[in-house]
This record gives sequence, structure tokens and C-alpha cells, in this order.
Amino acid sequence: MTLGNLLTVDQIIPEMHATERFAAIEELIDLLVARGQIKAGDRDTVLAALRAREETMSTGIGFGIAIPHASSDRVDKVVAAFGRSNAGIEFDSLDNAPVKFIVLFIVPKDQFQTHLRTLAAIAKFLNDRSVREHLGTATSAGEILNIFESNAPARV
Repeated sequence: MTLGNLLTVDQIIPEMHATERFAAIEELIDLLVARGQIKAGDRDTVLAALRAREETMSTGIGFGIAIPHASSDRVDKVVAAFGRSNAGIEFDSLDNAPVKFIVLFIVPKDQFQTHLRTLAAIAKFLNDRSVREHLGTATSAGEILNIFESNAPARV
């Protein structure tokens, strides 16, 4: 699996509406529900797992990046969504700066290695300043997906 495989055009929000972290997480979860990646009946359970993770420590890692993530028995494969906010989202990040790029993912419960590999791959991918610059100037979900597909590490 590659980072590009985790996303499709309809799992990308080129300009998010949310202005704070929990609203942003909800916006991305609602997108995954709308796209059939998470069952509507499982929405609140998955959201609670993400909220519990965020409440231990913000997943805003700095440089305008947040990677909210959780494990859940409500998914049978890794599901992900990407959101961008040019205005920035208050995320209680480590560097106290607003977040512009959010990669949210949920991993099936008991897939600890997959969870760690996915988190590491996303962090490494977004750590590249030129990748962040390209993501910031992309004009559509298709362009954003292309950046993931052409620049992301080969394997997760």
C-alpha cells in the first residue's frame, strides 16, 4: 500500500470549512461516511476513538501539519481523508501554529505495525517543504491526489 492508494479524489477536501481541530476531524469523518468508507452507524464510535486520541495529545505536529489517527474495530482496512485549509485551523499544535494540512486515518484494531508505518509515512511525506508548498498551491482535489501519488514513499 502507498499513501497515494489511501486517498481518492472524493476523499480530499481542497478547502475545509472548520476553524478548530474537533470540527475539522468531524468534517473529515463526515466525508468518509458520505463516501462509504465508514458506515453511518459507526460514525460516532470512530469519532470517539479519534477524540480520545486527540485528548491525550494533539496530533498537530508542527509546520502546519496534523495527522489525527486512531484504531477501530469498525473498519477492516486503513481509511484516510485529506483536508487543506488556507486560512489555517486552530489545532493546539506542538508549535502553536495553525494547521493547513490534515491527513486523518483510521486503522483496523490490532494492526499496530500498519498503524505505525502509516503514521511514519505520512509524517515523512509532509515533512518535505516542497511537498507542502505544492499541496498549498494545488487548485483541485485531483492535483492534491497527484502530489500524493507522485511524491509519497513507495510503501506504507
